Amino acid sequence: MPRKKNNMACPVPRKKIKTEIKTEPEEVKIEPLPEVEVALDQLKHESSEDERYSYWSDDEDDLVLSDFSDPDYYPYDRSDDEFSPEENDNEEPTEEPNKEPTEEPKSKSPKKKSAKTVAQTPEKAAKAKDNATDKTPVKAKGKTKKAKDQNGAIAEEEMTEATEKTSGEATTPKKGKNAAKKADKKADETPDVKQNGEDNANESKDPELRWHTRFERDVKPEKLTFYPVRPVGPAVDLHGNWTPLSLFQLYFSPSVVRTIIKNTNKKATMDKESGFKRKWTPLDMKDFYIFLSILVYSSLVNVHSWNDFWRKVWPYNFQYPGDTMTRTRFEAILAWLHLCDPAEDAKNDSKRGTPEYDKLFKLKPLYTDILNSCKAHFQPNQNISIDERMVATKARIGFKQYVKNKPTKWGYKLYVLADSLTGYTWNFFIYTGKSTEAKDSSLGYSSVLSLMPLSLLGSGYNLYVDNFYTSPRLFQYLHSKNIACCGTLRRHTKGFPRTHANDFPKKPERGDMRWLRKGNLLFVKWLDTREVALCSTIHTAYSGLTIKRTIRTGSEWAKKQVPCPDAVIDYNKNMGGVDLSDALIGYYKSHRKTKKWYKTLFSHFVDIAIVNGFLLYKELAKMKGEGSTKMNQKRFREILCKEMLTYAMGVEPEVEKPTVITLSCMPMYYSENVMDGRKNCRNCRENGLRMKTGVYCRSCEVPLCLFAQRVCFTEWHDKHKKSLCTLSAKKSLSL
Repeated sequence: MPRKKNNMACPVPRKKIKTEIKTEPEEVKIEPLPEVEVALDQLKHESSEDERYSYWSDDEDDLVLSDFSDPDYYPYDRSDDEFSPEENDNEEPTEEPNKEPTEEPKSKSPKKKSAKTVAQTPEKAAKAKDNATDKTPVKAKGKTKKAKDQNGAIAEEEMTEATEKTSGEATTPKKGKNAAKKADKKADETPDVKQNGEDNANESKDPELRWHTRFERDVKPEKLTFYPVRPVGPAVDLHGNWTPLSLFQLYFSPSVVRTIIKNTNKKATMDKESGFKRKWTPLDMKDFYIFLSILVYSSLVNVHSWNDFWRKVWPYNFQYPGDTMTRTRFEAILAWLHLCDPAEDAKNDSKRGTPEYDKLFKLKPLYTDILNSCKAHFQPNQNISIDERMVATKARIGFKQYVKNKPTKWGYKLYVLADSLTGYTWNFFIYTGKSTEAKDSSLGYSSVLSLMPLSLLGSGYNLYVDNFYTSPRLFQYLHSKNIACCGTLRRHTKGFPRTHANDFPKKPERGDMRWLRKGNLLFVKWLDTREVALCSTIHTAYSGLTIKRTIRTGSEWAKKQVPCPDAVIDYNKNMGGVDLSDALIGYYKSHRKTKKWYKTLFSHFVDIAIVNGFLLYKELAKMKGEGSTKMNQKRFREILCKEMLTYAMGVEPEVEKPTVITLSCMPMYYSENVMDGRKNCRNCRENGLRMKTGVYCRSCEVPLCLFAQRVCFTEWHDKHKKSLCTLSAKKSLSL
């Protein structure tokens, strides 16, 4: 039967090919070596079609996991319609038909190559003659022969010294070594093929660097011993009678409350001196806790604005807080609320534009106190997570951030470390923008290290992060500190494997995976609805776990179990610590629109204190055997609001009487022009007259006439028994 003509152009004439093939030593008697016999047995085993497919069950989607223990197990991968054997350690990986050919490095063992070469039978030699039209000329023994397959890939093989000896032909060992060196040098000088903008430098230099399938075994990493500094859970008296208010006061301690009251009174006094005319009475502990109870109440009862709480018409006829505090008093406290010392704040403002300027100075000391309290009263469990949190605002301030992938796109960005099991906010810091100082590491790298004080945490923790923080350099450093890590990974991250050897086929199936290990770093690629890449120092590549997915087969959709790497399952389980904390805060927010940026963060600190106190309450209830569902967050806030109000009504003012400022009763003019801004004289009105004056008393703030014919200023003070104050008297407005 005539041979079918091959379309591929042959680089040399056909006659020359046949001539060179005839020169092969067919008559040489070959004494099989022990290695050859092993290779022959292996070839017989590989040629058995029954054994090739015996590792798959009747259901083509399920793999018989017991075959992993078979020492003769040979892994096979599945294409679209048939099974194709996957590459083992002794053979070079085959390339996909639609991919560009890459020059594979030489990685074959000389002994096993010689075994395959010697094991050629006369029948195989005849087949080689028939297929010679598809191959390039075979060079002399001891040199390299090149074969061009149907995909156009060029595979180079060197004849081994064992074959040369058995063929009876003399060869020079030095020339063989020189030829091998030249071939290696040529392979190193050949530019690597680029795919998707990534180079294959590692693929050409390291023959062992290739992606593995889920059927190949992975080394189980060493499990780190968990040594926390303290026992995990609440770090408080477990036998105490904790109420919502007492748990809230762990984060809003009486000392920091006194400091806020003191600074608020100072701020109000300074504004009064500068001419601010809003009425102000000194703030004490009672009024401050009523103010906090209204903030908590506003998180439960949502209205459009603060003023609606004091409206007495339907549907706003609320009994509380109008019966407890007036709207004017609440607005005055909210307007003059100040957390830091006003004098120190003015000094800090004078440093604006210099490295000494502190952008978060207005939040101190509450910011520092609540941070220390969050870390002091709880010890996280073994699994922790780090992520961003956005506090919504549209204020015009320099460190406001925009994150397009967040539900809250504009706001203040907080980097948070939370417990993965409970969602407890253990540590955080506010991002104020790019630092002017030179840094040797990225923001994600430095953020993780600043949020993880090992002296307060301990060792053996499992950290879960997203692709913003994940980097092989960070994971290696934390592993040296006995902290294991797992996180999603970006493809362009430095240290991600660039090799494409044994990568995904053109149309991979859902659930297909590839993995690669570099020391204690495991890189995993998994195909779900799209390809996902992870890096981990905790997990092994695949242990047989599956997850349920809805997959379309033909025109029908059906639920099916697909393979899933261990790192993906644990990441989805433990990465949501910060998201859980955000959800608990987002259910009941005490924040309202304000013109001062630090008051927005003050409301957020109140919410952190409430949520952390609520989580402590649940953990304490578990330890006491009372059950974790005894109280939800809504009920916790209701009781907290009531206890704050009760505490405010029964508490005595804990702040000392502030020093009064000397203001004497002296006449002042409303305007530089005496005729502008005049008001009705108080003394004339009491006498039944309607006279206007441009003079008022600066202490009593009462308009009074001051003329030679009508001295109402003196008559009114004498009538009301108010003598003129001297500079030494100290009766007037308090701080």
